[in-house]
Amino acid sequence: MATKQHVSDAIASKDTLEHNSRVNIGRIILLVIGDAIVFFIFAAVGRRSHGEAAGLSSFLQIVWTATPFALGWYIIAPLVGAYRRRQTTGVGKMAQWTALSWLAAWPATMLFRGVAVDRAVPPWTFMLISFISNMLFLEVWRVLFAWLSGRNLKSAAK
Repeated sequence: MATKQHVSDAIASKDTLEHNSRVNIGRIILLVIGDAIVFFIFAAVGRRSHGEAAGLSSFLQIVWTATPFALGWYIIAPLVGAYRRRQTTGVGKMAQWTALSWLAAWPATMLFRGVAVDRAVPPWTFMLISFISNMLFLEVWRVLFAWLSGRNLKSAAK
């Protein structure tokens, strides 16, 4: 009888791991999509503030403007922990790891921006504004995501 229970527990444990893995992959996909939208918003706002095309008809230009930021983020942020569940569950942890991840990714984004767009080191004012703006946009989006995820977990547990 004990063996039969052990087998049932093992199967249930395997099912739970597979479910948690699928849930985590879905969570990462949502974060990746949300992060991309943040960089598109930053690029559109920046283009508009410089009198450049920023509407839906200029979507490809916005994507091109956002690419160095997204590229640096998607290369560095996963290494720092921006997508790890245990480091980004809860509002406080999400805010902390988002900030650390952006701080680490920002130099890479400036390198990519300098190579792809400026063909030189970007002006320090641009570097400062892009650092603060993207940090703010990422924090707002990701903290909201963590807060909503926490609410969904609490209501599912009831």
